[in-house]
Amino acid sequence: MHSRFAPLPASLLCLLAVILAGCGSSSSSTADNGVAAKTPAAIMSTAKAAAAGAASVHVAGSIVSEGKPISIDMELVGRNEGKGSVTLEGLEIRLIDIDRAVFVKGSPAFYERFAGPKAASLLQGKWIEGSVDHGSLASFAALADLDKLIDSTLGDHGTLSLAGRATVRGKGAVGVTDAAQDGTLYVATTGVPYPLEIVKSVAQAGSGARAGKIVFEGWNKPVSLTAPTNSISLAHLKSAH
Repeated sequence: MHSRFAPLPASLLCLLAVILAGCGSSSSSTADNGVAAKTPAAIMSTAKAAAAGAASVHVAGSIVSEGKPISIDMELVGRNEGKGSVTLEGLEIRLIDIDRAVFVKGSPAFYERFAGPKAASLLQGKWIEGSVDHGSLASFAALADLDKLIDSTLGDHGTLSLAGRATVRGKGAVGVTDAAQDGTLYVATTGVPYPLEIVKSVAQAGSGARAGKIVFEGWNKPVSLTAPTNSISLAHLKSAH
């Protein structure tokens, strides 16, 4: 049997930059944190700083990008660990990033696409282990890297404008619209100014623009991570063939 993992597609490598433009949850404090009085750029900067100081966050949501649905449900821990699932172009992927190793478990279609039909029949239902620094699975580690997530979602942007105050999932918020991203980031106006969610433009979805919503919640809540047992080492798999 010959097994060869193809490089991940560009659409997956840049998944974070494509589907995310904000993050969020808020503290229980009801005191106004003053963020709404800032300029749009200052609100963005304040939200990024708050997110960078968090220990964990739950990211969930879905969008349509160039007519293709993308869904994400991840619990991120610390700076570069986490667990969850992603569905991209119909390919279902579960992953765990822990102790500098990334574990991936995919649908039959995923294994066939990235390992070939013969290898796919042996890998179904099993976890594959790879390095977070190199190899075919390394790019998946970016999905569980909070620092990279923050940079991807809050780092680069186009012209910003205020979208005004709003209530987001029962919390006071102020919106900042990013012209380049065709979306609005909502940031908590009470407690710690964590971002709450990003809402993408729906009106332009037919022209290939991204549509949908991603929410960030549960900042700093405990998350349990455990490496899968009986995983298959990607390095051993390659060396065996």
